[in-house]
Amino acid sequence: MATTDAQIERVRALVAAIPAGRVATYGDIACAAGLSTPRTVGWIMRTDSADLPWHRVLGASGRPSPHLAARQLRLLAEEGVPVTDGRVDLRAARHHFAVEP
Repeated sequence: MATTDAQIERVRALVAAIPAGRVATYGDIACAAGLSTPRTVGWIMRTDSADLPWHRVLGASGRPSPHLAARQLRLLAEEGVPVTDGRVDLRAARHHFAVEP
């Protein structure tokens, strides 16, 4: 099934809502957006996130993608996100989205 414009805008709004010093996983965003898979969030982030705080979105392991790792970890560290051995401490830094009724 094709991703709708409304789903894209919902993902964009969720990413934009992650505050500085916090992070979310692709799965967190997919769940909050009502998407069936985190891969859809990854696709949206690859194609439409230049104006968003993309660096605050990580895989479930807390590690950034290898091709972005140095830049992403530097940006997160500048915001005070706890990083140890190239991995974000998700327990300490994970943003929890408000549940909409």
